Amino acid sequence: MSFKAEVIADSSGEFVSNGLAFATEQEATEYAKDLAGRWILVSDWRVVESDQVVNYKWEANKGVVKVDAAT
Repeated sequence: MSFKAEVIADSSGEFVSNGLAFATEQEATEYAKDLAGRWILVSDWRVVESDQVVNYKWEANKGVVKVDAAT
């Protein structure tokens, strides 16, 4: 299990995500907050559970860091 950030960034009202999957809900939340702060069109965001393999982590003062799927 992993966690993904989803945002609404257009007039469709649909939540969408990218390929980033985090090990913890907290990491995904920090990423979502950061993303919403950088994209002016984000009207809402949320964090959801995912079956995707974890491929990124959130590090304070660094942001997103790619991780090896084998670790």
